[in-house]
Amino acid sequence: MLKSRRLSSMRMAVVAVFVAGPVAWVASLRPADAAEPVVARQPMRFALGEKVIDQIEKGDLLTVVEDREKEYLVQTFRGQRGLVSKANVAGLAESAEIYSELIEERPEEDRLYTLRASAWWACGEQQRALADYDKAIELGLKTPHAYASRGHFHASLGNFDRALADYTKAIELDGDDDAMFTSRAAVHMSRRNYQLAADDYASAIRLKPDQPDGYRHRALCWKLQGENEKAVADFSKALELDPSLVDAWMGRGFLYYREGEYEKAVADFSQAIERAPDLALAYNNRGYNRQLLGQYEEALADYAQAIRLAPDYALAHQNKAWLLVTHRGAEAGSAAEAIEAATTACNLSNFENVGAIKTLAAAFAADGQFDKAAGWQEKVVQASPEDKRSEEQEILDRYLAKKPY
Repeated sequence: MLKSRRLSSMRMAVVAVFVAGPVAWVASLRPADAAEPVVARQPMRFALGEKVIDQIEKGDLLTVVEDREKEYLVQTFRGQRGLVSKANVAGLAESAEIYSELIEERPEEDRLYTLRASAWWACGEQQRALADYDKAIELGLKTPHAYASRGHFHASLGNFDRALADYTKAIELDGDDDAMFTSRAAVHMSRRNYQLAADDYASAIRLKPDQPDGYRHRALCWKLQGENEKAVADFSKALELDPSLVDAWMGRGFLYYREGEYEKAVADFSQAIERAPDLALAYNNRGYNRQLLGQYEEALADYAQAIRLAPDYALAHQNKAWLLVTHRGAEAGSAAEAIEAATTACNLSNFENVGAIKTLAAAFAADGQFDKAAGWQEKVVQASPEDKRSEEQEILDRYLAKKPY
């Protein structure tokens, strides 16, 4: 009975479903693999012989295609490519002065304030960035993009009420942009308003039913509300649309674990491993579900691989130690190996994790070192909540009677 309770109550590390948090929103305004744009310091032109094929104005944003020693190969917003001297462009974080000069020349041009806002943000001047967006909107830039962009800034600073107001205004102006709904949903998630977030993801799904992100993000809303069946359905739909989504395999695998469907959980974590073979968390989670299925040697192999991939993964060390104690017991070398793994888990958690300490006590008991086992188990009893203390005391009594776990 003690073994059963212990296995069912052991904490299992799970991967968080990847939902953009407040800090990630501004960065998500451009693709993660895109180079930061550069800003033209002065007017330039691209020409083929005598023919001008594109004109670059001061302050134009240019996409860097290739970084050369003294030049950039860039692409203009019209799609033309050409070489520019690095002396003639500035990084976004160094471009505020360029836009300030242009604003001095054309103070009523709202677009310039949004460009300078991006420059301020890039160099860490968040309040100046917000002030410039306020000014742009005051001057008449009352577009959905303007409100959504200012909403991104507010959300990144934790100004959630203002972010929600801006996203809501953007949606009122353009209710056909799924990105507006997903951005507002992420704010609702940050505020733990999971049903409101689910409603917004539903709107995004209605607009883009063939995109998997809305389903996998809404799955997290359902999970956090305890709606496991709905969460599984949404993860499944996301995986139907894109089987490469490791986080969806991990998320659904955890839900199967929580529902006691350990074979399905193993299958999902295996799919995650197939797509991300260096993901230590997937091995740990698969190992734990294999352990619950009685596949002990396979579970130990998974824990060992998790530790190889992430030597500081405390829970994998703890899980390995516990399984050595409960499965192999006092077999030659197993108790010593369990003590080593449990000690590592305790060291990595600064001896603050009660589960790791309990595992260390059990490992010493398996090795016949009952005095040490009792000493560590006493700490477990002291640290346990009131409703668990009698259970832990029973284990301590076993060690005092020189009986292993």
